[in-house]
Amino acid sequence: MSRRNRIVVLISGNGTNLQALIDAVCSGEIPDTEIVSVISNNPEALGLERADKAGIPGRVPKGQGDSEEYKEELLRLLKDANPDLIVLAGYIKILGKEIIDAFSGRIVNIHPSLLPKHGGKGCYGVRVHQKVLECGDKVTGATFHYVVEGIDEGEIILQYSLEVKEDDTAESLARRVLALEHRLMVEGVQKVLAEKRGGCKKWEDC
Repeated sequence: MSRRNRIVVLISGNGTNLQALIDAVCSGEIPDTEIVSVISNNPEALGLERADKAGIPGRVPKGQGDSEEYKEELLRLLKDANPDLIVLAGYIKILGKEIIDAFSGRIVNIHPSLLPKHGGKGCYGVRVHQKVLECGDKVTGATFHYVVEGIDEGEIILQYSLEVKEDDTAESLARRVLALEHRLMVEGVQKVLAEKRGGCKKWEDC
């Protein structure tokens, strides 16, 4: 019997994309997989409650999110979890080089725009949707991609799009894109795990 895929999810807030993953793993939609840990920079994150209800250990690294103490503790927690895949699901902190190097090809992120548009430092949350409206974009969406040192510059795995409505606000657009993200999160993880099983396209050639 083959070992189940081990996933660690990093969050900062409500954890609705985490919940989409939890539901997909529990239903078998993402097969032979377990979420072994949920890590948050924010001890008040609702996503930690979602993890607890699902029986998944939640962790909050010591120190502030930009401190060396925090970065070292996060790296230790990730190594202890021995993940096959690290999923950033609304995690707003930038991962350091040590973590990216240690888990090269095994870190993925979801971003609420059609990268490379509206990505990079400071582009997260409602700010992204405000930029979409300011630029007069007719189409937006979400992107599932690998994480590299350059912010939002990793290889794109999947993208889903939707039309921007004339009466959209940044808040209404955020709600519609978030619903898109939930499906993209599940299908993106499915794709990455399937590629590993079928031919090791990434994950440093297994």
